[in-house]
Amino acid sequence: MHNIADLHTHTRCSDGALTTEELISRAQQAGISILSVTDHDSVDGVARAIAEAKPCGITVLPGIEMSAKFNDREIHILGYCFDYEHQELRKCVDLFRDQRVRRMERMVKKLNSMNIPLKVEDVMKQAGNAVVCRPHIALAMVEQKLAGSYYEVFQKFINDIGPAYEQKPDFPLEKALKLIADAGGLSFLAHPKNSYTSKELVSIIKLGIDGIETVHPCHTEAMQQFYRGITNEYYLLECGGSDFHGGLRGDDRNFGQFGISLEGVDRMQQRIRKRFL
Repeated sequence: MHNIADLHTHTRCSDGALTTEELISRAQQAGISILSVTDHDSVDGVARAIAEAKPCGITVLPGIEMSAKFNDREIHILGYCFDYEHQELRKCVDLFRDQRVRRMERMVKKLNSMNIPLKVEDVMKQAGNAVVCRPHIALAMVEQKLAGSYYEVFQKFINDIGPAYEQKPDFPLEKALKLIADAGGLSFLAHPKNSYTSKELVSIIKLGIDGIETVHPCHTEAMQQFYRGITNEYYLLECGGSDFHGGLRGDDRNFGQFGISLEGVDRMQQRIRKRFL
């Protein structure tokens, strides 16, 4: 096993290409010793991942990547080490699932208005039992020969400023942070890149976030050092990972290459223990 903890991965429970079992197998092959499954607005894969990983000697931290609203924009929050059976958390992810279906239906309607005959049923077939995400729309359009590639669908239609894009319903950042904390977990700002001003970062920190994702494939070395400086200044934690989607986005090369040290995970667990002293 390498001294690496990949704390950002996805499965078929949201927009990943692999089942939880396949992801654990890949983690074992890559020599990852600590893993977190952080599906979008879903914890459906957590219990299965924990059970599958135990015989392999891999520790799985309960995780989620949650969409939240901050300053009229969507941001992503990574949650870790929480009780994934927490009643209020479960209630919220069930609501998110329903809201994502309604959002997908609105996006399909927009595509239909552009003379693209995609059906809701085509998208649901791609999603199966997963939380419906934009990649399912892209995959459905490719399968129905309505587009040439997965990337073409995003570039032309469903990127954040695309003509068929629909925002998710508002879920304030304050509520997301409280939800994760109430479930006994830690919250981290996901893949911040160069997306936030210093003033915005301070505002997010003051709301009570526990840390920042410093290591991510889209972060340069300079970005990593910058966010490490922020975490040191404000006594925050670090997390990091490959944001692996199972090769769906050409990200195979990232798996096993991005993450934080095992000592970094120890610091996360120490912070939780101190919180409940």
